[in-house]
Formats: sequence, structure tokens, C-alpha cells
Amino acid sequence: TRPNTRIPYSKQIKGGIRRLIDPVASALNIPPQNIFSNKLHFLDDGTFSHFDDRQPTSRTGGKTKVMEELKQTYGGKTRIVMIGDGVTDMEAKPPADIFIGFGGNVVREKVKEGCDM
Repeated sequence: TRPNTRIPYSKQIKGGIRRLIDPVASALNIPPQNIFSNKLHFLDDGTFSHFDDRQPTSRTGGKTKVMEELKQTYGGKTRIVMIGDGVTDMEAKPPADIFIGFGGNVVREKVKEGCDM
């Protein structure tokens, strides 16, 4: 069975870097239009230039904004779950219905206390 085939609808919202996220999303069968993440821009010599400020995840409250848009579009049809390890993930509930916190790399007490699971 291909990953993600039992999940009827999946979006990935990350504050991380799009170039790193795309291969993982592809392996999980998540289409590119369902990914919300930071895009980096580089100069011709390869040095970092700036974040793409058109991406909501590039600014404070961006994950919450994406969740609000998802809730408006799909809220009546499904429950929206946010999974993350940071405060900006936790702040996306509400509008997300459930926040699942994890501490795979580091346990953040505030996130641990504020998660539903």
C-alpha cells in the first residue's frame, strides 16, 4: 500500500524549508499544492537572499492563517488536526480542531502542556 492512501485528504503545513519538504511529501503521496512551507531565495552565487514573503508560513501567525483557510474550505466536512513540536504549531488550534504535540527532537514543556495528545 502506498503511504497516505488511507488518508482521504492531507495537507502539510511547515515552517521548514520547501526544498527539504518536497521529497518527503512526494514519498507520502502529498501533492505539491497541498504543501504550505517557507521558500528560500538565493543569489546567483548561492548565498541566501530572503524568504518568500508571499508564503504565510514565513511570518508570525502564518500557520494559524493557513488553518483558518482550511477550516473555511473544509471545516464542515472534516476535522482538522495540527501536528507539531513548537509553539507556532500549537497556536494553530484553534482554528484546528485538535493539536497533537510531539517531542521527537526536543520536548518543549509549553507544547506538552498545551497539546490534546
